Amino acid sequence: MSPKPKPKDLQKMLAELEASLDEEAKRSERYLNQLKYAKADLENLQKQTQKRIEDTISRANGRLLIEILPIIDELEMAIEASKNGEANIVEGVDMVLGRLQKVMESEGVTAIDALGKPFDPRYHEAVLELDTKDHPNGTVIEEIRRGYMYNSRVLRASMVKVARNKSSDDYNEEDKDE
Repeated sequence: MSPKPKPKDLQKMLAELEASLDEEAKRSERYLNQLKYAKADLENLQKQTQKRIEDTISRANGRLLIEILPIIDELEMAIEASKNGEANIVEGVDMVLGRLQKVMESEGVTAIDALGKPFDPRYHEAVLELDTKDHPNGTVIEEIRRGYMYNSRVLRASMVKVARNKSSDDYNEEDKDE
């Protein structure tokens, strides 16, 4: 067995342990305060970032809306002209459509070229298959509703009619039988 420590040694050890405990308590309190400050800073940064994002979106939307307002004015004038019986209404509406398409293109919106292309489910939504011998199988033969891309992402797929060529279907069935 080990000898019993003397009371002076025990008091000295106790004093050292209490000092060490006080030092660790101060250090942990300092770390806790630093953590609280860091958390508050992070929350403030997140709020500022969210506000900046919302402001940027708002400014971009405002800029786009300012470009669309004259088009609305022109459409209103076209409606008024049609009420007065002016004959060039189609020409005026066509000009307004052209202007709107230019605004859309300047914002990165482009039409999907579908007619005569092979059907691609990423860009086209087939609503009907038509039996035909005039077009290759799987070719888009009519566009019901135009599709659009925004930058390189599909905004809306084209609604299309797709050719189904019986002769190529028969040929494919013969290949399957062999």
